[in-house]
Amino acid sequence: MLLLMETNICLRGCNCRVGRNRACLFFWSSLVLLVVVVTLKALQYQQGDVTEIPRELTDFKQEGFTLIIQTYKRDDILLKVLERCLAVPQLQKIIIVWNNVEERPTQKLRESLAHHSTAIVFLEQKINSMQNRLQPFSEIHTDAVLMLDDDILLSASDISFAFTIWKLYPDQIVGFVPRKHVETSPGVYNYDGIGLPDSKKVGGDKYSMVLISAAFFHCRYLQLYKDQPKALHSLVDDTHNCDDIAMNFVVALHLHKVWAGARPAGVFVKPVDMVNLEKQADSGFKGLWQRPEHFKQRSYCLNQLTKIYGFMPLQFSDIMVMRFRKS
Repeated sequence: MLLLMETNICLRGCNCRVGRNRACLFFWSSLVLLVVVVTLKALQYQQGDVTEIPRELTDFKQEGFTLIIQTYKRDDILLKVLERCLAVPQLQKIIIVWNNVEERPTQKLRESLAHHSTAIVFLEQKINSMQNRLQPFSEIHTDAVLMLDDDILLSASDISFAFTIWKLYPDQIVGFVPRKHVETSPGVYNYDGIGLPDSKKVGGDKYSMVLISAAFFHCRYLQLYKDQPKALHSLVDDTHNCDDIAMNFVVALHLHKVWAGARPAGVFVKPVDMVNLEKQADSGFKGLWQRPEHFKQRSYCLNQLTKIYGFMPLQFSDIMVMRFRKS
């Protein structure tokens, strides 16, 4: 696995704290972009000779990004996640996809967020569907979208750094959770995790998906997802699973069309500080990944999606972008 590293000098160099000095974080995020851009561009798309990105993928509507976070009965940990995200200077708006159809957002929750200057929009849904978050919301006014599960806590610096990487790869999913498909026999696939190398040596596993549980992608893909065959949407609704796998298919298929060839759907950014808060939720509601049939369902989805499109579009990548704190 190819390691692309960047030294995080914000916390030492300017002695700032995330959430206290957003301007400082923004300055060093910009510096990070200058540091890594030459290396990343030189290594971009090793699978082919690509010299420039199609124009349709580089015209930014607005600087910054929109956070989309779907939630269901987890107000307590949702607040923790949002407070962390609100420390990121590039954040323009938060869209909370409210899947708790039995209850409206509480006044307490709204008041807890009211003192922030960042626009926060609650979109109450009529049904509890995994796909509710994958709508081309009219409230989005940035090209970049950060999709985040309501139980994933990332550091502000991790989010800011990943956003600078996404601006180098605006046509791909740039995120923190890589996965892969494994061909067990011709045309038959299993869903699996990957083994990661440590930061001091090259080696390890390749990935073919970057899950949207914590990832940036272009808002254009929300409309493309909506326009996919009905069979895809039925698959996600029937399994109550796999919308993230389906989005990787959508991106891979679009890249196959735009580039007239195969491209990896995602770019993996290794987080320095990412925590799952599920066990801290007062509701006790467990994530779908804890269901006994979870991996079997996801393997089923891989094979069904391959049948829907007639081939396996996912491509492998060994690029891992990471940063580390200078000792």
